[in-house]
Amino acid sequence: MSTQIYPCRICENIEHNTTYEVREMMLGLRDMHTYFECASCGCLQIANVPENIQEYYPNEDYYSYDAVKAVSGIKGKLIKMRDRYAATGSCFVGRLMQRIQPHDKLPSLRHANVSLDSKILDVGCGAGHLLHSMQEAGFKNLLGIDPFNAKELNYDNGLKIEPKSIHDMTGKNEWDLIMFNHSFEHVFDQHDVLEKVMILLKSGGVCMIRVPTVTSWAWRSYGVDWVQLDAPRHLFLHSLQSMNELAEQQGFKLENVVYDSFAFQQWGSEQYKKDIALHDENSYAVSPEKSPFSSADIREYEEHSKELNESKSGDQAAFYLRKPA
Repeated sequence: MSTQIYPCRICENIEHNTTYEVREMMLGLRDMHTYFECASCGCLQIANVPENIQEYYPNEDYYSYDAVKAVSGIKGKLIKMRDRYAATGSCFVGRLMQRIQPHDKLPSLRHANVSLDSKILDVGCGAGHLLHSMQEAGFKNLLGIDPFNAKELNYDNGLKIEPKSIHDMTGKNEWDLIMFNHSFEHVFDQHDVLEKVMILLKSGGVCMIRVPTVTSWAWRSYGVDWVQLDAPRHLFLHSLQSMNELAEQQGFKLENVVYDSFAFQQWGSEQYKKDIALHDENSYAVSPEKSPFSSADIREYEEHSKELNESKSGDQAAFYLRKPA
């Protein structure tokens, strides 16, 4: 790493920002990309977005575009009850199911204080996996948008996913919750996007942004081998301070931060240290039995991730930005 002058896109600081050269390791291309860390607000960001950035999102390899598969029968009913409990905290049977086989994304909705009737927009949702679970669990007013979808998706349960950008959305003061579930780190015009969110949200509404964060043990421990750096797809890796500054600049109040990392931060980063790409045949994501990790290793990583979340050092978090009432 070296020290160069790169202006921070969040706070405009130009002094003592530190650069890093980072490999592309999800697809295993291993080409290098320059990132820099702001010495003032702590945001880690790509220096230059590749002109061919869309080539780093092949639909057949990128998880968010996988088709949603509904589950029927008794198993399907149990999953619906689990998901309702995970999202709202109600349903006794669902509580038991969440303990046995937890849904790791839906609990973040509880901190947004939404109900089954809340009007919710999911931005950059891909095929709409999370929204589909929510619709099945009883949420009634959901919409997903993703500008990279080839066509509109209409599911049998009534869920619709439109091929739109947030800048294509019309109206104002309409949504109770606008959420970015691991899509905001892929957004370059973050100031403009939050300005649009402010217009679309109802007074007192919430913008929930779930992203990887450099305010974490994983970034401090692994540096450029941190799996969630994910060059060059992740354009911004926010710190707690940089997210707070970005929110305040657009008139939001950063009301809460909930860390929700999991074992991936450790086994994924350990693989990168060993030069094993995420889609490599020896990756734990592809073939656990061929990976360098035992079942005991993964259990240890899972327990460690829980400890990191409790100490506010996990490598991803949900940031809750409140629009003034």
